[in-house]
Amino acid sequence: MGPAKTIATAHLRVARPTDQLGAVVQFYRDGLGFEVISEFRDHDGFDGIMLGHREAAYHLEFTHKRGHSVGKAPTDDNLLVFYLPDRDEWLRAIARLRAAGHEPVESFNPYWDKSGKTFADPDGYRVVLQHAAWPSS
Repeated sequence: MGPAKTIATAHLRVARPTDQLGAVVQFYRDGLGFEVISEFRDHDGFDGIMLGHREAAYHLEFTHKRGHSVGKAPTDDNLLVFYLPDRDEWLRAIARLRAAGHEPVESFNPYWDKSGKTFADPDGYRVVLQHAAWPSS
């Protein structure tokens, strides 16, 4: 058996509900290039889909409960930030989102506009494509 998993090496799932499951999936799958890694239908009234990259230590889960409304993002500063230090990859990621019909929006925090582009998903949650490495020097 391999080494024990700790919080430092655990796989991370970021989960949130949506009223627009199909549109949100399109944004992350087609716009950001995520893969569908799992999905379920009518699990105790919930539908859901997990998106990610098989080699990544994280994935995103979006769920919808029938008959329940969750609304939009509470603020314009709810962010997922992806650090893309390679300029060509950063430009390809922006082009992919634009080709899927999504245009950049002005960031609530102007810091993100200096070296990045911010996009709003269909629920108003923001995704920043930051042209920088992490950790920054």
